[in-house]
Amino acid sequence: MKNFEIVKLLKMMALYLKMKDIKFKPQAYEKAAYSIEALDEDIDDFIRKNGKEGLKNLPGVGESIANKIIEYLKTGKIEELEKLRKEVPIDIEKLTNIEGIGAKTIYRLYKSLGIKTLEDLEKACLEHKISKLPGFGIKIEEKILKGIKFYKEGGGRFILGYITPIVENLIFYLRESNLVTKIEVCGSYRRKKETVGDIDILVTSKKAESLIKYFVNFTEIDYIYGKGKTKAMVRLKNGLEVDLRVVEDKSFGAALAYFTGSKEHNIKMRELAIKRGWKLNEYGLFDKNERMIAGKTEEEIYRKLGLQWIPPEMREDKGEIELALENHLPKIIEYNSLKGDLQIQTNWSDGQNSIEEITKEAIKLGLSYICITDHTKSLSVAGGLDEKKFLDQFKEIDRLNKKFKGKITILKGAEVNINKDGTLDISDEILSKMDFVGAAIHSYFDLPKKLQTERIKRALNNQHVDCLFHPTGRIINRRPAYEIDINEIIEFAKKNNKLLEIDAYPDRLDLKDEHIRKCVEIGVRMVIDSDAHSVLHLKFLNLGIAQARRGWAKSENILNTLPLKDFLKKLKN
Repeated sequence: MKNFEIVKLLKMMALYLKMKDIKFKPQAYEKAAYSIEALDEDIDDFIRKNGKEGLKNLPGVGESIANKIIEYLKTGKIEELEKLRKEVPIDIEKLTNIEGIGAKTIYRLYKSLGIKTLEDLEKACLEHKISKLPGFGIKIEEKILKGIKFYKEGGGRFILGYITPIVENLIFYLRESNLVTKIEVCGSYRRKKETVGDIDILVTSKKAESLIKYFVNFTEIDYIYGKGKTKAMVRLKNGLEVDLRVVEDKSFGAALAYFTGSKEHNIKMRELAIKRGWKLNEYGLFDKNERMIAGKTEEEIYRKLGLQWIPPEMREDKGEIELALENHLPKIIEYNSLKGDLQIQTNWSDGQNSIEEITKEAIKLGLSYICITDHTKSLSVAGGLDEKKFLDQFKEIDRLNKKFKGKITILKGAEVNINKDGTLDISDEILSKMDFVGAAIHSYFDLPKKLQTERIKRALNNQHVDCLFHPTGRIINRRPAYEIDINEIIEFAKKNNKLLEIDAYPDRLDLKDEHIRKCVEIGVRMVIDSDAHSVLHLKFLNLGIAQARRGWAKSENILNTLPLKDFLKKLKN
């Protein structure tokens, strides 16, 4: 899929325009990138079906941007972007991935110190050249070095939600060949880890060599590392490496378990086999006479070893095998089981769509309620609403609830900004008129741990606040969580009957799985929200469910699995 390439180029355009301090245009490119990023089909296919006009109907895509997308699909480049790259020859993608480094700062560093690359930036910091520039100083220099360290630790891993469309497209491509009998994606992708290093695809086929030849002709392959009769290794144009393995049908289950992992989980499985005098590997489960006793399916391998089948998301050697031996695995939350979505931004603040457009899409997706949670006034960069605008919005929601009565219910809410001192930036009078209130931190990320923890607790102490949104503030591969005592926050939420959110947006997935597990253990209720800024983002909910499954959450741990009436009743209680 070229979607990822186009998203990358549109974001680059936005960054270059920000460098030049051009107004409004950067936001348009960012909105267009949002839309293409969330598109669940190949952009070529989308244009073939809907034409240029259909492209222009996507949020943020106007005439000019539509022309540039079509230009890229036809020529492989965007002429205007090529000119900007020549004018300012820097590695803009890597440099802007460092926390605290915006496009204007990069431009200034380029002009002042000739910094073009991440290596240049790190060297300038270590030589204290940046701290000597007016308006910088030693603290900013230290912050940049910390950001570089965090970026490097990411190890070039891909965010799960962002690579899912291209992996699904590749699987569809392989199925279309009619050469595949069984097919599964393994590894950390199947375990739904937040980030993925590479992709392992396992198949059975009666025509293995023909399938390998077909596979390496996938249009998005950039480089072929090697191919044989039953295996091929390639790199896609977005940098993602993919291995395809063809295995025998009798060994498919064993190979699936082996290549799914985790490594630690597999070691425990092999130890169980050894205790019985057996051998377990990617080819099957064998008795002491080397006779295969299981291998065709995962289920039969687990059964032979005296285990319940363990969902892939739980296979991290965190006690799941011990519970499976006792037949006591928790029944974790199922995909597509949410009834509502409780964090949605619209074009009243920094979202791309109207409340009505969001509502129509939510109905299509089968949701029975949604909550509109636009930003509040102190977050001016996101077009936050003041008290008067919220009252106007409530009237619009009342109108739409009448229009869509019997199909869906729209709740009134807000993503309320938590001030530095833990107070909220919207009056209690307005908050009291809302059905659901989420509070969130959007600034002062570097407060000391104790102060940051107390800040959150003070916000949660407000009687009108129901939930802490994206509790640790991290952005995967870009910004670490702020320093808080998360266990203290979880305990506080339990004591004060507050909800914690599992934010399903791909680069947040906040809470982390280990924090979800802690919530489950002590009985803190949670909600899973899309954090949608576009109709196209509502489908991220299943990413949040995957995260909840990794934290062993059951349906009863997630409040918005309930129908609206029960949800509101539990919320009030």
